[in-house]
Amino acid sequence: MELKEEGASEEGQHFLSPAQANDTGDTQFTSLQKTPNEPQLEFILACKDLVAPGRDRKLNTLVQISVIHPGEQSVTRYSCTETVEGTRDPLFLTGVIFPSEYPIYEETTIKLAVYDVKDKFHDTVRTSVQPELKDPPPEVGRSFLGSAIFQVGELLKSKEQLLSLSLRTSDGGKVVGTIQVSVVRMGETEDGEADHITTDVQGQKCALVYECTAADNIHGNDNVPFLNAVLKNPVCKLYRFPTSDNKWMRIREQMSESILSFHIPKELISLHIKEDLCRNQEIKELGELSPHWDNLRKNVLTHCDQMVNLYQDILTELSKEGGSSFKSSSSKGEKTLEFVPVNLHLQRMHVHSPHLKDAVYDVITVGAPAAHFQGFKNGGLRKLLHRFETERRNTGYQFIYYSPENTAKAKEVLSNINQLQPLIATQADLLLHSASQHSPDSLKNSLKMLAEKTELFVHAFKDQLVRSALLALYTARPGGTLTKSPSSRSSTEDSHARDQPQPVPRQDSIPHHSDYDEEEWDRVWANVGKSLNCVIAMVDKLIESHERDSSAERDSGDKDGEVEPEQAHQPKEDWYEELQPLVLALKDCMGEVVSRAKQSLTFVLLQELAYSLPQCLLLTLRRDVVFSQALAGLVCGFIIKLYTSWHDPDFLRQLATVGLVVQYEGLLSTYSDEVGMLEDMAVGISDLKKVAFKIVEGESNDVLPVITGRREHYVVEVKLPAPMFESLPLPIKEGQLLHVHPVLFNVGINEQQTLAERFGDVSLQESINQENFELLKEYYSIFMEKMPPDYISHFQEHNDLKGLLENLHQNIQAKKRKNVEIMWLAATICRKLNGIRFTCCKSAKDRTSMSVTLEQCSILRDEHHLHKDFFIRALDCMRRMPYRECTEEYQMQKVCFQHAPADGFPQAVPTSRRDLWKS
Repeated sequence: MELKEEGASEEGQHFLSPAQANDTGDTQFTSLQKTPNEPQLEFILACKDLVAPGRDRKLNTLVQISVIHPGEQSVTRYSCTETVEGTRDPLFLTGVIFPSEYPIYEETTIKLAVYDVKDKFHDTVRTSVQPELKDPPPEVGRSFLGSAIFQVGELLKSKEQLLSLSLRTSDGGKVVGTIQVSVVRMGETEDGEADHITTDVQGQKCALVYECTAADNIHGNDNVPFLNAVLKNPVCKLYRFPTSDNKWMRIREQMSESILSFHIPKELISLHIKEDLCRNQEIKELGELSPHWDNLRKNVLTHCDQMVNLYQDILTELSKEGGSSFKSSSSKGEKTLEFVPVNLHLQRMHVHSPHLKDAVYDVITVGAPAAHFQGFKNGGLRKLLHRFETERRNTGYQFIYYSPENTAKAKEVLSNINQLQPLIATQADLLLHSASQHSPDSLKNSLKMLAEKTELFVHAFKDQLVRSALLALYTARPGGTLTKSPSSRSSTEDSHARDQPQPVPRQDSIPHHSDYDEEEWDRVWANVGKSLNCVIAMVDKLIESHERDSSAERDSGDKDGEVEPEQAHQPKEDWYEELQPLVLALKDCMGEVVSRAKQSLTFVLLQELAYSLPQCLLLTLRRDVVFSQALAGLVCGFIIKLYTSWHDPDFLRQLATVGLVVQYEGLLSTYSDEVGMLEDMAVGISDLKKVAFKIVEGESNDVLPVITGRREHYVVEVKLPAPMFESLPLPIKEGQLLHVHPVLFNVGINEQQTLAERFGDVSLQESINQENFELLKEYYSIFMEKMPPDYISHFQEHNDLKGLLENLHQNIQAKKRKNVEIMWLAATICRKLNGIRFTCCKSAKDRTSMSVTLEQCSILRDEHHLHKDFFIRALDCMRRMPYRECTEEYQMQKVCFQHAPADGFPQAVPTSRRDLWKS
């Protein structure tokens, strides 16, 4: 009989396609009855009266679960339980789960092989192909005790859906014990008690399901199909753990990839290309410039066009990854994938406990947003941006210095111009259309919209930046001279310059020119307001005249009888002819303002690019790469949070009133390359403040979010199905922008952090934690100030957030080495504030896995009364199974969950990398 593996993962996450699953020849197999979006089959295992191979040692047992598909002879290894030590009657806490996509039928055969593990810490889940007819060799670290097989239909049709099977040796003769298989379902209450639960499992007795009653399901199950459209390749695990009162709680873990890993970067790169092409065109349309500035412009355009080509090439390569939903850590250095986040997953824990409501806990795990392809030799974004700005301010390059704030302001005004000008033109045309229809009400509404948009347009030019930029552009025109003489230079430089055009030295401010009329811009700008006032006055006049005539006609009709219809509706004047010249004048004034303002502000952007080519563009590229990775994770987390909590009115009220806190838990060290990664990550997460969300109604087959905007401001449109959308508060349905408040707390946790703390510098981590604590504290203040009083009083009864914040601040100030209390406090505050949780390390594998499993077990202990003697064993169960990095090689999966815990985490599985690779 052939033995093979289930796809590329122990949990069998890569299932047969529907066509393959149904291609079973002429034989028809019986499908299982299942609840939509629920696993097809879940069962738990326990053994009794196992026979030890020798009297000199106790049994350490595990069960290997294999599947024999109908019509096939090969055995496919599927999953495995944890190892239970020192008992002949092991009760396994790790169950077996077959997700809804798995091709399983009543005729499917399940094989259960029981092994005695001689050395637990050297044993791993077997992945190599070997015959099952022989016992494994002694050097494997475990010995075969016995096996049993059953068909799924037998289990489902048995009394109480419980089977008790004899375990037999490989030759099928000797009975070495029994194994019990019991079907379980989440949401069913188990009345049996877990008797004699102690850390000495010799005294354990198997408590199975007796009478089951339906429990309340988690809200929001109707949105599961919609959520599954953005989540792919789920990997599920099932556990049962005892509570402090000797009852059973059931835990289902699910880890899923997301197609947003590739969708968001492609959306973002498309926007970058569009934005950069528009900027390049505006630079070309600056008009005639002096030789110095014209040469500078040509140089900038050459480099900018090269960067656009680079973005287009990356987008083309990403478009080829049509079916991808995952970027493995081994690909983090690939150039074509640098915009894609590393190892982005949803980690979900669904808990069903005896006396509490079902609960779901989500954590998004992802590799730290960082530009791995560009490397960290010179540091990360935090250091590079600071160095760039310092040199730009202090170095005498031949350009005009504008602060980053002014450069960002110029981009914002340009964006507002591009958005408002077509809107105003449209409203002006609607006003003329209303005038042609001689409709007073329509005319009033059109005028109101035109006035609002024009007021926003005029307000955009009140900044002093536009005026100073106009003067700067004037000096750059041919013949534009400065009253301030250039800085003195040596005679050698002077003689060399005689044969070259006179360059313009760098200026910290724009010098005044005697021929430049500074009031001209004020007149041009004010003409827009004057033209609008003329339009308003004419509309008021027309409506007033219409109302006066209508009143006179009514009075005349009362005295002389009815007025002829033709006479009643005959206008005294042509409204269209009256308004058209004024509207055209308004458009002309706007066109003049737009032309001057766009050119002057584009000249500001030219200064930023001109300073240092190509370093400036490479910094922009690096920031775009890091932001793309961070945004993909944020959008994934926001959608999952929304789909999970849309039924909660308090959550929706909080979302609309103060937004959501997004807490990132960083586990990067402050040593070597990870310093640069942390610097990248800090800037990328801070840049997420520029993101707002808008919820729109989506179609059933169109669920992917859409991104609009520019580098300084993005809006992500999240689509909800009609029933969910209709239940939202009115402001959200009308398009209110929803904001997020990202915070990052980092605690280096590995051996490299030990070196950093003893011999290096941890000031970066300390400053990041302090800065983000202030941001979290600010969000808490806004939350307490703006949320309704009734909600605040109820909220404070159940949460002591003020105390948690004070404790967090004390721990940050304490500067204790590897203070994991910071992570736990920040995560607790985030959950109590209905926030979105992220956990990140370099690749979202080893350290991330250790942190997430520790957090999950701590939640089970603190919120669901996990038995105190089973904390470490529960942690062991969750960590030993490879479900991080689920599409990489087996050995990398083993390292994730059986790697020796990082310093600072409880050591539940003290296994080294070397031992794992040997196995």
